[in-house]
Amino acid sequence: MVSERSLEVLRVIVQDYVASREPVGSKSIVERHSFGVSAATIRNDMALLEEEELIAAPHTSSGRVPTDKGYRLFVDHLAEVRPLSTAQRTAIETFLGASGDFDEVLSRTVRLLSQLTNQVALVQYPSVTRSRIRHIELVALAPRRLLSVLITDSGAVEQRVIELPAELSDEDVAEIRGAINGAVAGLTLTEATTRMRDLPAALTDRTRALVEPVASALLDQIAANRQEKLVMAGAANLVRTELDFPGSITPVLEAIEEQVVLLRLFDEMATDQHGVAVSIGRENAVFGLTEASIVSSGYSAAGADVARVGLLGPLRMDYSGNMAAVRAVARYLSRLLGDQ
Repeated sequence: MVSERSLEVLRVIVQDYVASREPVGSKSIVERHSFGVSAATIRNDMALLEEEELIAAPHTSSGRVPTDKGYRLFVDHLAEVRPLSTAQRTAIETFLGASGDFDEVLSRTVRLLSQLTNQVALVQYPSVTRSRIRHIELVALAPRRLLSVLITDSGAVEQRVIELPAELSDEDVAEIRGAINGAVAGLTLTEATTRMRDLPAALTDRTRALVEPVASALLDQIAANRQEKLVMAGAANLVRTELDFPGSITPVLEAIEEQVVLLRLFDEMATDQHGVAVSIGRENAVFGLTEASIVSSGYSAAGADVARVGLLGPLRMDYSGNMAAVRAVARYLSRLLGDQ
């Protein structure tokens, strides 16, 4: 059974090791922290932590470093998700508030999060299983050319030019727009695909002839939006922390390249009472990321979590700061999307 003081010793070992990358010894703990006990007593506490496999001794040092299990205990019970500074909050509101369309919002989100934390930042596009079509706008560019604008309830906007086999009048465009929105507005992208395929059969001969080529192009547009994808920034930060991946950094780089691995991991992460999910080291073994940690939080649109914002980095990361940054950015992103 680990005592309260031993848990405090674990806390400072994690904090000092994250800050310095140097194994932490009893002497430095006594010198830097006010425990009010001798170095010998701290050594006894460290021995208990080592027996519980919460810390371990590197081969080249007499100090100790946290293990995966130690980081997990720290995150679950010892980490304080401290609030962001006023400067950080202002940076989030200023940088993200200046964003334009949905793609730019997500691009700015990962760039800002990477700068705040010095980690690889990730943001998932809204889940296709939950996003619903808010509206499909059709704009005549020429007699045989339309611009289709697909807008979802998560704020995503996707545009595509549709070439038509015959000329359309403004009245024709209005009729097509009404028929399509009447059929698919409010549906998920998956539901809309089925409805769009069945739509022509429910129309008059004249309207069917108008709608069929547009519906076919819109099916391709919806299919493109159903692909799960991530936006990333800060991969260069991995190079700066390469020493924190003593085995190999290659699996991490491969996971970044193969987005499906990170998307699967996001789907399996459980959120804690702070609204944050953390997956550490060996917990990621099935994904080949035993030397990495992932911190994430869900952002929402239309009142439901639709995707995740996250960070990827080494086990030796500032969990408290990263959890706070991810949570704050996710909450601001939810507010921003709610206003769209």
